[in-house]
Amino acid sequence: MNDQQARPGEEDIDNLLALDNQLCFALYAVNRAITGRYRPLLAELDLTYPQYLVMLVMWEADRKGDSPRVSSIGERLRLDSGTLTPLLRRLEQRGLLTRQRSSEDERVVTVALTGEGRSMRDRASDVPLRLLCDLGVGPDQAVQLREDLRELLSRLEEAR
Repeated sequence: MNDQQARPGEEDIDNLLALDNQLCFALYAVNRAITGRYRPLLAELDLTYPQYLVMLVMWEADRKGDSPRVSSIGERLRLDSGTLTPLLRRLEQRGLLTRQRSSEDERVVTVALTGEGRSMRDRASDVPLRLLCDLGVGPDQAVQLREDLRELLSRLEEAR
């Protein structure tokens, strides 16, 4: 093969570098748009989207009778402690959860819902369905999209 055959042509390069052809941009734009659609729904609960994600983890843990460690919440949400700690602090200040340092190992901090945090779960229960209705996405399509994204995430994490 000579140099001209081995190199992509200008048109190929233009297509490769076109913004609308980028998977990363499509995912970024969808993420921003969906987060924007959550905003008014979560405003009714006085939660930001990241706070809502923390509360989802907490409601799930609470239903199992667990008080998760801060580190496990961070792993689940794929957030570092520098991002997660301020979220937890604000939720604690609002009276939705408590943080407690372990007496055996002061590096370990567990998180538990308060009564108010538990009661918010019922008020939040319609958020997912309202969002799907707003998006015009049916349950089957939502499941397929979620599974496709989980598979992509799994591939990306395995590639590290």
